[in-house]
Amino acid sequence: MNPEAWHGIMDDICKAAGASAAILLQSDIRTPDVPRTASIAEATDLYFRNNWHLRDPRAKAFPRMMAGEVVTDLDVMSAEQIRADPMYNEVLFPYGYRWFAGIGFWAESAAWALTLQRTGREGAFETRDKELLAQLAPRLTETATLATAIGRATLTSMTDVLDRVRQPALVINREGMVLRTNQAADRGFDDEIRIRERRLVLRDKQAMTRFDQLISMVRSTPDAIAIPASPILIRRTAKPPVVLRLLPVDGAARSVFLGARAMLILSNLIPRPAPDPVLIAQAFDLTPAESRLAALLATGTSIAEAAEHLRISRETARNHLKSIFSKTGVHRQSELVTLVSQLG
Repeated sequence: MNPEAWHGIMDDICKAAGASAAILLQSDIRTPDVPRTASIAEATDLYFRNNWHLRDPRAKAFPRMMAGEVVTDLDVMSAEQIRADPMYNEVLFPYGYRWFAGIGFWAESAAWALTLQRTGREGAFETRDKELLAQLAPRLTETATLATAIGRATLTSMTDVLDRVRQPALVINREGMVLRTNQAADRGFDDEIRIRERRLVLRDKQAMTRFDQLISMVRSTPDAIAIPASPILIRRTAKPPVVLRLLPVDGAARSVFLGARAMLILSNLIPRPAPDPVLIAQAFDLTPAESRLAALLATGTSIAEAAEHLRISRETARNHLKSIFSKTGVHRQSELVTLVSQLG
């Protein structure tokens, strides 16, 4: 369940299988931070840097792996083709890797493969090796599916807790795709801030540019390193601005197979609820009428609108406000809003 444990697990599998390196790869979304053994880290970085993940000749073996077959490079290429292949010559041969075997498994509906690499000294994977490695497939599927379920439950708990305090939140993966939103966020989305095709879209062009830059940072920053992200101010035409902040996702929620990378908090997306007038009255020794007025003003309501809502004259509202100022020690309405909002 611990994402960090996979490196050690793959080291153990390599020792048992007579291999030198291992990588976990997803069939359709491959990113540079894929779990791998330390032995192949440099070659993996080169693999992604030069975009070999988009043209790997072994990728055509994925359907066979997902059908339950352990596939080697010799199952999809001849020895002559391997010796002449540009990817092998650029990425694998310089680091001593010559032979490959892939074990397909599922993480819920997502197709993955555990790929093993052997050196020339260790030799190619033979029929008996493939039979033994095939026994790993159901165990990998069980583990990956369970890890995904637990990770998703953890994400749900995180966003639901924020929902209880009316804090809009959503979780994204490394590619910026939205994995989950809470109800507070769903209630606040509109034409200016919304989810479209599983991506957060902002009408504020400047904010959208900054958000795209943030996603680029998320995509390129290793999981173990904190993302140095500043808050993003999102301006709206008829509503107060929203502040977007990024928080890290840790523990089981950062499951290798779920892909959660960060949580986005959207402050001020939905109207702030009025503080409890009873609580305001107790805190500042206000009368019931004064506390009701203070509660309305804390939501951004003007003194005229508050008077109309409470069905009192503007003069009565102003008199209440003078008394509130005297009892709370503030001198301006903005100071009162700040003070009372802290009780919300």
